[in-house]
Amino acid sequence: MKVLIMAAGVGSRISRHLKDHPKCCVDILGKPLIQRTMELLHSHGIKDIAIVSGYHEQYLKDVLKDYQYESISNPFYRVTNSIASLWFARDFLAGDEEVLIMNGDVFFEEPLLDIIEKATVSPLMLADSTRIEDADYRFNWADDRLKAYGKELTNEETTGEYVGIGKLNAADVKVLLDKVAGYIASEQYDIWWEDAIYRQIHEGKEVPIYDVKGNFWAEVDYIEDYERIMAYVSKQQ
Repeated sequence: MKVLIMAAGVGSRISRHLKDHPKCCVDILGKPLIQRTMELLHSHGIKDIAIVSGYHEQYLKDVLKDYQYESISNPFYRVTNSIASLWFARDFLAGDEEVLIMNGDVFFEEPLLDIIEKATVSPLMLADSTRIEDADYRFNWADDRLKAYGKELTNEETTGEYVGIGKLNAADVKVLLDKVAGYIASEQYDIWWEDAIYRQIHEGKEVPIYDVKGNFWAEVDYIEDYERIMAYVSKQQ
């Protein structure tokens, strides 16, 4: 399995707290989050990794100077969404391997990686049914299949929150790349890479959901997310 980490964005909702560094580099007990993620992947023998950077790119490179990975730049990170980052990574994604695509600001523990590695369905999107009232990007699913998606879903329409991690087999990666190429050609630069998966449900494609309830995770969108991570890791000491 190869891994693509999305880390180009500014993170405007938390940037004022970050002291001019990417949010994937927030400090977790003396270690940048992205370094912790790399160590976790390496501990599972996963070393075919690419990172798409943009905002304070050199800071990220300095943090990871001792790690081998493919560095991919999205120079248009301020005026595009993650769809562009994935397009820049298209050569890395192409091939016959499974691919894990994740946001660089996601904190997760080893049991979640175990779940991902064992999963055989594709394209698999991780979600958490315990996160509804405070959910950011929302899913509605039934029978472990995505039915609706978007930040505008009400609490009543929400089954859980998207974790920021997806896994695809080689066939679904090819479909994804074809979809992304079409969106880029039609200048839809402002959408997330995941939209190229979500929108397939309107074509009759099933998008499986894995509910990670009971496993701790957090995506660093707001300072409250970071504080939740710190509260959790402090209890683990």
